[in-house]
Amino acid sequence: MYLGIDIGGTKTLVALFSRRGRILRRFKFGTAADFDVFLADLLHILDGFRRPQIRAVTVAIPGIVQKNCSARFGNRDWGEVDLCPPLRALFNCPIFFENDANLAAAYESRHLSGKTVFLTFSTGIGGGIASRGRILPESNAFEPGHKIYSIDGRSLEWEDIAAASALEKHFGVDCATDLRGKETMTEIARRVALGLADVVSRYHPDTIILGGPLGKIFKLYVKFLPKLGVKYRRPKRPLESVIYGCYLYSKSKIK
Repeated sequence: MYLGIDIGGTKTLVALFSRRGRILRRFKFGTAADFDVFLADLLHILDGFRRPQIRAVTVAIPGIVQKNCSARFGNRDWGEVDLCPPLRALFNCPIFFENDANLAAAYESRHLSGKTVFLTFSTGIGGGIASRGRILPESNAFEPGHKIYSIDGRSLEWEDIAAASALEKHFGVDCATDLRGKETMTEIARRVALGLADVVSRYHPDTIILGGPLGKIFKLYVKFLPKLGVKYRRPKRPLESVIYGCYLYSKSKIK
């Protein structure tokens, strides 16, 4: 068995996988704004997932991982935190930490040729770069959501323009996956396209995968995106790429 923990800005997903990659049990809960509250919630949930058969745990972090232990979360004002000690107290197996977008990129690129850039449009905009399931070195410095672009006379970070949370605020909806209509899709594509040219010119991907909630409505706006000489794809698992990436990462580390 393998355990995956996907810590998101809004929700955290815990999933227990069989050796062959089938989810045996899962639990999703809200990610509290206060770190101590979040940690207490997480440890309480994880106590119910303890199994002697678990071979490895992989934790997906929406931010920077340092030396596979400390982490700085990009969407939470938690400073630098170390989740290793409390997790080691629960699980007697190897524990790995990796950036969430890197894990999603690894999972979604498994069966694709060439270089793949995975972009997740959720609370913020994260990105990972991989090739055939392998995270590439340049992915570790890839932070596309924080690039500055101009739109409607304002200069904003890309994630404040095109993340699912930004689109929900702009259009006044509860969930970006509910957005519909040609005019709306054209506007979404305009906002998403702002950062795509930079991604292509710098990293030269063969494929760009658009994930997160925008992956769910991919077919509605993709025709309005600039071609840029790359293939656009919808993720195989728009809202679960990261957690399945956790499983694959654990499996690759435990021979």
